[in-house]
Amino acid sequence: MLNLPQAPEIDVQGLVNKTDYGEDLQILDVRAPSRVASGRIDTVPVDRFHNIVGSSLIKITNPDEVGLDPNIPITVVCGRGNDSRVLAVHLNHMGFDACSLTGGMTAWMSLATPRELPPPPSLDHFVQFDRIGKGALGYLLVSNGQALIVDPPRNAESYLMLAEEIEAEVVAVADTHVHADYISGAPALAAYLRVPYYLHPRDSFYPYDGTPGRIDFRPIGDGDGIEFGRGALQVVHTPGHTEGSVSYVIDRAAALTGDFLFVSSIGRPDLAGRSSEWAEQLWDSVELAKRSWSPDMTVYPAHYAGDSERLENRVVSGRFGTMLQNNPSLQFCDRDEFLHWVESRKAPFPEVYRRIKAVNVGLIVVADSEADELEIGRNECALGGS
Repeated sequence: MLNLPQAPEIDVQGLVNKTDYGEDLQILDVRAPSRVASGRIDTVPVDRFHNIVGSSLIKITNPDEVGLDPNIPITVVCGRGNDSRVLAVHLNHMGFDACSLTGGMTAWMSLATPRELPPPPSLDHFVQFDRIGKGALGYLLVSNGQALIVDPPRNAESYLMLAEEIEAEVVAVADTHVHADYISGAPALAAYLRVPYYLHPRDSFYPYDGTPGRIDFRPIGDGDGIEFGRGALQVVHTPGHTEGSVSYVIDRAAALTGDFLFVSSIGRPDLAGRSSEWAEQLWDSVELAKRSWSPDMTVYPAHYAGDSERLENRVVSGRFGTMLQNNPSLQFCDRDEFLHWVESRKAPFPEVYRRIKAVNVGLIVVADSEADELEIGRNECALGGS
């Protein structure tokens, strides 16, 4: 048998660690430009990201024609980590320092990195899971050995592994709303664990035509509490992004705001074709938060736009009082001005969201391969694009 040269590989967590610590590296995406436009690794500076189609790269033998810096390590990225291995070997033959990203963009989009948060008084552990490829966030809350998972992705293995590690039993799963940019893992996870799945009933149907969904859930409403251990989440109905959007408040110290409120923006109200109606609900939700939430409350959203919304420890969160000063969506005192501002920031509608919503309310089932394709790319759930 021939001993073919093997390319060094790096897994997605290893790549995150390098970018988190500011290591200088280049990303070479060898997929077609149309695929790159749908979603790419954006955790390196723009001048460190390159796109050369693999079929063109393999024909180049002169390193000067590649257009990459020979002094900076290269991570080669393809769809699933197959072509990138071959092309990394090819680059190394030309004198570059290249490795292949294990699992490619599929692995990048599914990675959820846990980051510990300061727990409110009733919690023992509070963890934010950062799905960097989507700019999406989920949470694990633990109190007296009982755990609650909020806004999990399809692959929630990292949540379950951490719960097991800290000897916590998952007793419930919840969504802040029915997501449009990724397929929720909450219904399937709750069924697998035989625990309740909490959702506001206004989100239990397909919003584009009103078709009732086919998911098992335990309904929650404004003022309800979800109890676990010595803790409880207070349900605050904050519609506008969706009709059933809720925020979960913990000890009046922290709020999981889903897609209602982000650190620097707010959830767009146009994802079901009822922009005017939902924008008015969004105004009411903003006014409710401004009236009733302490400036010292910490907001933990379900999405973020980029590193500007991170703290130094890479956590995505914001002090509500600071957000009142810096988040433009919270600056308005006049309802009509707010509605005009919302209308002026409409963005193109991602058509793929219709199918994702249908999956999330149980109307259709898709294979994992299609689910991977549906979820490629960062979220577009914030007003003005985020």
